[in-house]
Amino acid sequence: MPYVYANPNPDGKLVDDCVFRALSIVLDTDWEDVFAKLSVLALMHHDKPDANYVWADLLESNGFKRHILPDTCPNCYKVRDFARDYPTGTYLLGTGTHVVAVVDGNYYDTFDSGDYVPVCYWQKEFYQPATVKKK
Repeated sequence: MPYVYANPNPDGKLVDDCVFRALSIVLDTDWEDVFAKLSVLALMHHDKPDANYVWADLLESNGFKRHILPDTCPNCYKVRDFARDYPTGTYLLGTGTHVVAVVDGNYYDTFDSGDYVPVCYWQKEFYQPATVKKK
């Protein structure tokens, strides 16, 4: 089953906090930590904590890289398709109005957002040590 119910909000509230929820899942940290970090970044940018470029800063600083999905079939490739096609790894999908965490082929949300159409995704890049050349 690719959809998994997840609500990291500490009070279990169902509020407009998809950015905080998805980030807490992909960053493997608690909701409060994400909220605090985004609040500091938002203050630095003089914008809202859930502004796209604010949370993009947090993802980039944690080793994520942004990728655009091709627009060859604008409404047919959905969150559930992405989860099926990416069975390993950690991703955050952006749909334009919602963000969803995808980890190892499952998408995590407070509702089944599988019919949403992602326009981009952030992928956790893994550290690879530099090759040391011998003299």
